[in-house]
Amino acid sequence: MGHPRPTVLAPRVGLAYAGGMTLRGKVALVAGATRGAGRGIAKALGEAGATVYCTGRSSRHGTVDPRRPETIEETAEQVTAAGGLGIAVRVDHSDESQVVRLFEGVRADQGRLDILINDIWGGDSLTEWGKTFWEVDVAQGFEMMERAVHTHIITSRHGVPLMLDRDDDDGSGGLVVEITDGAFYGYRAQLFYDLCKISVIRLAYAMSVELADHSLTALAMTPGFLRSEAVLDHFGVTEDNWQDAIEQDVHFAQSETPMFVGRAIAALASDPDVGRYAGRALTSWDVARQYGVRDVDGRQPHWDDYLDGAVEKILEGASPSAGDLFLLRMRRHQLDFDRARTGQRSRVEAFLERHGGSGPRPSTAT
Repeated sequence: MGHPRPTVLAPRVGLAYAGGMTLRGKVALVAGATRGAGRGIAKALGEAGATVYCTGRSSRHGTVDPRRPETIEETAEQVTAAGGLGIAVRVDHSDESQVVRLFEGVRADQGRLDILINDIWGGDSLTEWGKTFWEVDVAQGFEMMERAVHTHIITSRHGVPLMLDRDDDDGSGGLVVEITDGAFYGYRAQLFYDLCKISVIRLAYAMSVELADHSLTALAMTPGFLRSEAVLDHFGVTEDNWQDAIEQDVHFAQSETPMFVGRAIAALASDPDVGRYAGRALTSWDVARQYGVRDVDGRQPHWDDYLDGAVEKILEGASPSAGDLFLLRMRRHQLDFDRARTGQRSRVEAFLERHGGSGPRPSTAT
């Protein structure tokens, strides 16, 4: 029996996210707020009026990655500039004692926590793309799991009790969000990367089961093609001229800023009925359509619809490029366990076989 498809959200009239004061009075903590999606989420929560604790290891008082200039203090300042109150706290979330002290401080200063975002990653330099599971460095893979999974467990273990103890809960409940890459259940092209990203989806589901009797919702969320600071640097562009990079990668036209997933989460956090999504794996693009969320440039990219269209265009052609075959190989495994798209997966598999690009063939899970 296969896994269910990730939740597809239907529009809800009257709940369109409008920014401003929707989260005024709420206290949020974004673990892993230094850069990328974490920074965008923190800023979007601030835009909605929240007080946001921005945690991470890279600080003006010392950074763990000399290749990246971003710091948690910069993020906190951007939160405040957006309309909220940003508070930077340097924390290594793999050190349980530091996490305990973090939430003791939040309890002492705020007396509550309404929103917890687990976006700790740190695995880019550890991911051995192109290596099979019998070729990878096991110690390196285990370090990735410690950074990207163990930290999430430690943070939720000590953050959720504070969320459950809110004395002045207004009935809207709290929200715990696990940030992942992809809301699908298929393979993500590298063993340890796949384990990390699917594990936090499972973590959100497991927490939702144990939180069923509480007014606290746990769910997972993925952005689409994210225009993070590192991705912009990779393409040699800035946010001001990001469209110039479309010549290098046509799919970049459907990318989104970190604020897009942030605004989607802010919309969920301001919805008193968010509990209906407990345990689900949601996407920035579906949530954006549901709540009327738009990116900072007014766009509303939908990564999954775009991929479906790109795949169909390739399948209708006769001379696929190397990039086309790469996209199909990626999409094929994204469609594993997707009972609604078994036909597309079969056509992708057949096309790859005809054009010699199928690669390894694991058994299809249904």
